[in-house]
Amino acid sequence: MRRFALALVLALAATPALADAGNALFPSTRRVELSAADRTALDAVSAYLNSIVTLKGGFIQVEPSGAVDEGTFYISKPGKMRFEYKPPVPTLIVSDGATVAVANTRLGTVDRYPLFETPLDVILDKTIDIRHNPALVSVKHEQGTFIVNLRANQAHTKANISLVFSEPNYELRQWTVIDNQGLSTTVALRDLQPGVTLAPSLFILPDKNPFARRREN
Repeated sequence: MRRFALALVLALAATPALADAGNALFPSTRRVELSAADRTALDAVSAYLNSIVTLKGGFIQVEPSGAVDEGTFYISKPGKMRFEYKPPVPTLIVSDGATVAVANTRLGTVDRYPLFETPLDVILDKTIDIRHNPALVSVKHEQGTFIVNLRANQAHTKANISLVFSEPNYELRQWTVIDNQGLSTTVALRDLQPGVTLAPSLFILPDKNPFARRREN
């Protein structure tokens, strides 16, 4: 589960936050050919993401094995996020605006990553412009959805992250990340509640618990 929690972190953000770094991070990126409809949709998607200040909802995560987990997420922009998995999954992911913590609440372990080293800003950044991001690989309109395919970094020549938006209202519905072994993890969102009041305590990073039991059930 820890592996897929990290996949969730990477997938959620995809890569538009890296646009500020310019082509230095993506020196071999070729210009993506976009139709007028594609450009309109990408601008609408960016406007939608920029409109989010707070957001609460549920999520369902489907792992490569077919196992399904679910939970609740909270977002407070800029920079703050919390993903809680339902028991018995012991995973908790929290960003306080500067650091991302991935905790195993059963073992009492916490791994921390600087927020700027993760691609979380596609959701958490204050200003988003996917159309002009060098990580953009392709887009697709399909059966009432708009799919945005991106690559995580310059080591990838093909898309390994897909964001799926409803069309024509362009709300984020799900994302899929493909890891280095070619395995995909999909996270679907539901019951979205934008503009809700969220307690600041939701975004306090978890601490390691030295008294937690050091075993998995």
